[in-house]
Amino acid sequence: MKNTVAISPVNMEERAALGIQAGDTVRVWLKIEEKGKTRLQAFEGIVLARKHGNEAGGTFTVRKVASGVGVEKIFPLYSPSIDKIEIVKRSKVRRAKLYFIRDKVAREVKRLLRRTTVMGVATKGASELEEERKKAEAEEAARQEEETQRTQQEVVQEETTEEKEE
Repeated sequence: MKNTVAISPVNMEERAALGIQAGDTVRVWLKIEEKGKTRLQAFEGIVLARKHGNEAGGTFTVRKVASGVGVEKIFPLYSPSIDKIEIVKRSKVRRAKLYFIRDKVAREVKRLLRRTTVMGVATKGASELEEERKKAEAEEAARQEEETQRTQQEVVQEETTEEKEE
């Protein structure tokens, strides 16, 4: 009989064998508890750093851009709240930590903003939209009134032409 001590409910050998390193694009499936139910949510991004190797406290940092905003999460490698980790893509990098990507993205955004020209285009406020709606309703009502008057005149003309023919 073999005595084994379970440090984590996760298969540690399997997670260590993944060999996650900086530059990998990974999809981390998190278990999220909501209203007594558990659901899985994916967080996909690039691994910026891997710290503390394969020991029990090993972590990896994942960065993604969501709605134009950079989001980073630090995941414990052997966390039971992580259902599974998928390596989507492996990239060859020349650094162990890719923290420079944070600044690189900011520089690219600034460069794009420098290239764009300011047009002076603005959205309409609530009061302007309300005025336009009222104006459109008034124009529609006036058009309908003109149409009813025109149909009444046509009816009158038809009646007069019928009387003349008799």
